[in-house]
Amino acid sequence: MTRDGERVIELINELGSRVGNVLSDMVPPAAQVHLLNAQRELITALMLIYENRVAPEPATKRVRRARATRRTTRRDSKIRID
Repeated sequence: MTRDGERVIELINELGSRVGNVLSDMVPPAAQVHLLNAQRELITALMLIYENRVAPEPATKRVRRARATRRTTRRDSKIRID
């Protein structure tokens, strides 16, 4: 991860802890647990978006494998209609 990414993580964590401290007096403990889980999911989503945008594209693209041909069985053969 780049240094910028680490700074973003630190900033988000700092903001989250400050908001958590402010809300701890007003929000019931059960709701705090839900808010912390939502915050964790939001941070994860933001970091994945950030890494996806910042990460360089791979030099080579994946090569598609040729589809394996399926063996034909007697059941698969066509029925001739005269």
